[in-house]
Amino acid sequence: MLAHAERLQKTKATALYETENEGANELTFASENIPTNRAVVKQKLNTYMARLSYQRQQTHELHHKASKFLPQIAAILKSHGVPEDFKYIPLVESGLDPKITSHKGAGGYWQFMPATARLYGLKVNGSIDERKNFVKSTHAAARYLKSLYQEFGDWTLVAAAYNVGGGSLKASIRRQKQDDYFKLRLNAETGSYVYKLVSMKAVIENPTEHGYRI
Repeated sequence: MLAHAERLQKTKATALYETENEGANELTFASENIPTNRAVVKQKLNTYMARLSYQRQQTHELHHKASKFLPQIAAILKSHGVPEDFKYIPLVESGLDPKITSHKGAGGYWQFMPATARLYGLKVNGSIDERKNFVKSTHAAARYLKSLYQEFGDWTLVAAAYNVGGGSLKASIRRQKQDDYFKLRLNAETGSYVYKLVSMKAVIENPTEHGYRI
């Protein structure tokens, strides 16, 4: 009975989002337009926007953290030549909670795997874990994102590669002969990753349009 009520609430949230955003401006990520004219893209965005709308209490906490941390993240990213929109990665990855550790071993604000963290200058050993250091891990993430851009030359693909790994994404591109993120067939997590970032950006930047009162 409870599950049915939750599904009904989520359905209402989706319908509300679609109604409120019929005339919304085109969405962008890292200055690249999101192809919302494609039905499948619009449907996925509606789904993730509705989920954030449904989870307003938790997202209210994200707004609080965003106001504290995002300006600092944006400044560090800019110093490395990385677009500001990548500041939403730690919100999606860890909720800006450095104590979060995934079952695969990723940890810290940016959810680095230990090997990747070390590769980009962070100390991770039995006595210290700089993935939990806000400033150092953000500089490391910026260096990593910049290196991914040198590989892919497209910021949307950089976001996907951050999630799945550069090698894996290259293999998908080569196998499918397709380098448009929104047309690639990827695993469920990576296939939804950019949508989650765009949804988070929309809710953080325009809270009142999505039903939040800060």
